[in-house]
Amino acid sequence: MYLCIVNTKEIHISEYNYDLPDERIAKFPMAERDHSKLLVYNHGQVSEDIFYNLPAYLPQGALMVMNNTKVIQARLHFRKANANGEPLGALIEIFLLEPAQPADYEQMFQQTDRCSWLCLVGNQKKWKEGTLSRTIDVKGTAVEFRATRRGEHGTSQWIDFQWSGGVSFAEILDVMGELPIPPYLNRETQESDKTTYQTVYSKIKGSVAAPTAGLHFTERVLQAVDARGIEREEVTLHVGAGTFRPVKSDTIGEHDMHTEYIAVRRHTLERLLAHHCEAIAVGTTSVRTLESLYYMGLKVMAHPDLAEDQLHVNQWEPYDVGCKKEDVGSVEAIQALYDWMVRHELSVLHSSTQIIIAPGYTYKIVKRLITNFHQPQSTLLLLVSAFVKGDWRQIYDYALSHDFRFLSYGDSSLLMP
Repeated sequence: MYLCIVNTKEIHISEYNYDLPDERIAKFPMAERDHSKLLVYNHGQVSEDIFYNLPAYLPQGALMVMNNTKVIQARLHFRKANANGEPLGALIEIFLLEPAQPADYEQMFQQTDRCSWLCLVGNQKKWKEGTLSRTIDVKGTAVEFRATRRGEHGTSQWIDFQWSGGVSFAEILDVMGELPIPPYLNRETQESDKTTYQTVYSKIKGSVAAPTAGLHFTERVLQAVDARGIEREEVTLHVGAGTFRPVKSDTIGEHDMHTEYIAVRRHTLERLLAHHCEAIAVGTTSVRTLESLYYMGLKVMAHPDLAEDQLHVNQWEPYDVGCKKEDVGSVEAIQALYDWMVRHELSVLHSSTQIIIAPGYTYKIVKRLITNFHQPQSTLLLLVSAFVKGDWRQIYDYALSHDFRFLSYGDSSLLMP
């Protein structure tokens, strides 16, 4: 075991706690997205502004990277049939986590008769056996939608879905699904959440939680970003329910980071190379995607014949590499990954990452970070601490004492260490 891995693994999560009163958690967004407050952390100095002024703080000609994932209506509700076969029994909730068959998100939403997902099941003890069924109307077509539990798959359940009518699974979710909002909001999903809990640039369906740093952007702000000569690129990381999973272990080394699936265009690597592999990341999901690319580059440098699924970045891999003092620059690593994509005739890289970013991590690509204010004792707070070299308390103390709103629907910050 290398010393620097040990040091990071021995971080006590209790050191990343702070008092977050419930009234500071934003239950609803601002009426106008870009009117949220903006905390600006600039080389140790803290100030505040309004989010629509964000572009003025960014360097002209920089590269901004955003996550274009779209939140799906992942909560499905069924009622168990009673003795007469009527759906009047116990309420069962099936929460879609990630596709199982087919495993590809795009293919999944195009299925027209059957598919399988890994899911969480609410009120599971009431669904010991049998098939759940519900009839819904999809664009004038009566569709019988059925769910069968195949069995446990790790910490989740493998659920097989079948339906009639020849409609797509995407259409099923649009009619039957409910948008999942963060559990700490302690309220039911409202119709307005279908709009406000999506970024204005969301495109690719697959997340069960929004990349919330992007929720503040409006077309007006994006146009101001463009007018400043800042180039925008999009990546896709589908945010899983694991993003809300608290760190329950005393030390970080005992916490298992969740896996997330990413898609990055070859063109994005071209633009990264054109910007010397330096980027402004919108949100922690963009951070994890960009930083993972560096380690994927190292993999293909060492093993040029790896397949896409073999590029997965394991949780502690970056610290292992760092301890070995692999002196490979970001440009060299990204160039290697770009060349690998060319050789394999890939226009889009599909892979996954389990990367955990905590103090002890050295950032390779992200130079500025736009992010919200995160839960106490969370892996996201660890990521922020690593980015600002441990100075997270000054930022959070300022936000708490200056009426900033916290978490998903809360205010924003621009971090420039």
